[in-house]
Amino acid sequence: MEALFTREYWLLWMALLAIALFFPVRKLIWVLYVRRAKRGGEVDEAEMHRLRRRAGFTAALICLLFSFIYTHQLFQAGP
Repeated sequence: MEALFTREYWLLWMALLAIALFFPVRKLIWVLYVRRAKRGGEVDEAEMHRLRRRAGFTAALICLLFSFIYTHQLFQAGP
């Protein structure tokens, strides 16, 4: 079990952190997109679906980048 917390598994931890962060970040970004779109007028179902896809793509990029930097720094700082 201790082997999971070594430098060899930092990519595994990066993927787990990215997956754990993806859903709440996507929801947050989607809500911000929808609020911004509603300020300009009515938003139909097709527009909301497009905004959800866009939020998913943006959240994936942000979560992967953050989890890469975080886990790289975490496992590099060890002895």
